[in-house]
Amino acid sequence: MGSEPTLDDEHTRIVTFARSTEIVPDERVRCLEVIDGVEVGRRFVVGPAGARIGRTQPAEIVLVDSEVSRAHCRLMLEGDTLMVADLNSTNGTFVDGVRVREPTALVAGAILRVGRQSLKHEWRTQKEIFQAEELERDLKKANLYVLGLLPEPLREGPIRIEWHYEPCAKLGGDAFGYGALSERQFAFFMIDISGHGAGAAMHSVAVMNILRKRALPGTDMANPAAVLAALNAMFPMEEHAEMYFTMWYGVFDRESRQLDFATAGHHPAFLIDKTRRSAAALRARGGLIGAVSGARYTAERVVVPQRSMLYLFSDGVFEIVTIDGLECGLNDFVPVLLEPPVEGLSESQRLYRAVRRQARPGLDDDFSMMVLEFD
Repeated sequence: MGSEPTLDDEHTRIVTFARSTEIVPDERVRCLEVIDGVEVGRRFVVGPAGARIGRTQPAEIVLVDSEVSRAHCRLMLEGDTLMVADLNSTNGTFVDGVRVREPTALVAGAILRVGRQSLKHEWRTQKEIFQAEELERDLKKANLYVLGLLPEPLREGPIRIEWHYEPCAKLGGDAFGYGALSERQFAFFMIDISGHGAGAAMHSVAVMNILRKRALPGTDMANPAAVLAALNAMFPMEEHAEMYFTMWYGVFDRESRQLDFATAGHHPAFLIDKTRRSAAALRARGGLIGAVSGARYTAERVVVPQRSMLYLFSDGVFEIVTIDGLECGLNDFVPVLLEPPVEGLSESQRLYRAVRRQARPGLDDDFSMMVLEFD
């Protein structure tokens, strides 16, 4: 037995060879990549002799998870087909959401669920594996850079803010921020860049830095409609690799308790009072930023009740596909907002866990959730 990591640095994704086997660089091999669980990104190469999956040795693929049995399931080759058989595990083995009752084919692209771990079956050459590792390290660094620009949570004061940001494997373009404009006025925003990858992340960083530094010439940052119009003029999509973005921008006045807000193609934020009986959708008219030159934006106003909460998030929070293959939207997510708090979890953590329970393994987009609590 034994494992042999092929790469090793502070952001390494580890490739382990189950039942050690010689790999020819251009020969395709079967890999299982952890896409959800404790060691996301770890890959196991399955050789001709197959492998056992379990919580401890002598399993060739060891997954440290209390919901994984010591001897959980077995992988074996039947011709060119990779098969999986459950070994009377306590919590079961699943392929694409279906419990394994007898030896089952694990085709390329299928998701194997073992305990709380989800592994995707890939069919790659060693060269492709190493290229994927290099790309993933670059995306990891880009994600860490974006994370470093996000503001610290506000734990005290008349406005308290906590958030949860979980980038997807593709690296999206979500960004958010907040800060005082004056003693009375407090601004906050959420943006979502079109597309994925390093380009989207770089675009979101550029927009976020403009807003953090309030570097919109001749623009009143306390006027949400003016802020969106200025950004639309600054970031036309034809000058930025055809990328556009949605945005929600609000300014809260501490004395009047009035919240002025404007949106640019972004779904509404939701205001929930202390009774938690209903969620008020805060939406305004305005098109995507960068899509149409000279677009006009309209600001709306609402009075924020005492002890209320505002939920501002990206579409990656609610646009999910469930483990049963159902596509969910915003209307499916609103009832989750109204569910009671969970002791020991922040609101954003509660919502992230609720989404992950429903979604198929591996979110397709960034999860960005910001929760503001007003005295």
